[in-house]
Amino acid sequence: MTTTAQAGAQAPAAGRRVTPTGRLILPADADRTDWLTARRSGIGSSDVPAILGLVEQCPPLRVYYDKLGHDVDDAGESAYWGTVNEANVANRWAMQNRSVIRRVGLVAHQDHPHWMTTLDRRVTECPLDSDEQAPCALEIKTRSAFKAAQWHAGAPDDVTAQVLWQIIVNGYEHMHYAVLIGGNEYHQGTIRADEYRDVMADITTAVDKFWHEHVQAQVPPEPTGDGEALAKLFRRLHPTRSGAVDIDRHDDALDALLDYSRHQREEAAAKKAKAAAKARMIAALGDAQSALIGGERAYSLEPTNAAPKVDLEQLAERWPDAYAACVTPNPTERLDIDKRFKGGI
Repeated sequence: MTTTAQAGAQAPAAGRRVTPTGRLILPADADRTDWLTARRSGIGSSDVPAILGLVEQCPPLRVYYDKLGHDVDDAGESAYWGTVNEANVANRWAMQNRSVIRRVGLVAHQDHPHWMTTLDRRVTECPLDSDEQAPCALEIKTRSAFKAAQWHAGAPDDVTAQVLWQIIVNGYEHMHYAVLIGGNEYHQGTIRADEYRDVMADITTAVDKFWHEHVQAQVPPEPTGDGEALAKLFRRLHPTRSGAVDIDRHDDALDALLDYSRHQREEAAAKKAKAAAKARMIAALGDAQSALIGGERAYSLEPTNAAPKVDLEQLAERWPDAYAACVTPNPTERLDIDKRFKGGI
């Protein structure tokens, strides 16, 4: 029994049915530019957690602009290492389960072309008991060690939603997943459709609504999710800015300005109160390191390994080559609210 695709195996042709309900759009070795273009014609499994609001760092608005062809791809180190380690994790799963896997490519549902997914691996010999050895696939993940706790009770919600979408698109009854955490901790599991029928129906409804009411209608969804992620998205969409826009009749913008001003005042007051409380706590220590309540440690003053302070002006003046090689500009922006509106509207 082999654990990876057989050498020289002929790749299936585009349009051919490669899963119970899925037809191949692009093979696994397709050019990445072609893949990025093709996936914009539907909703893929990585889009689903964002549409459902399960990933704050990837708001629904980002999916919307991606489908309309805007450049919002900001994949970083984590995405790079996920790609690099995918084959290793897949082979570990195949060897551990004495199974056979194949790369597939971009697949779309035969009756709903906008239902799409890129399967990491199709499983041709399922390791489950004989009564469950139906067609299935494998989803592969790599995660930071800081995310380890999320996997103690199985796959986290965002991964579960992604796998369920793959089950929906391909007509599977179950799928497997394998995850490498922190580079050296491996977990695997199985997600079964019969345990999530209601959830799958909700996911399908949400995806179709997003596709028809937002993408096809070209009506952006409300800007929800992590504020910094949204700011980063708009920074990519509008790298240069000029002119002015009148928001007198834009109720949402006026409400946002009012909310921002209020939270800004509350934040400043909270920071001042926090600093004052910290000073009182340190003063109560005297020359001690720890404070006790009922003989138990309540808090202590511990040394930290703060980042070293760098005199960039001196570095640029004395070692300009080192400055040019090591210091990278990091342009950003800040909201500058006119003083007339800082107290509210």
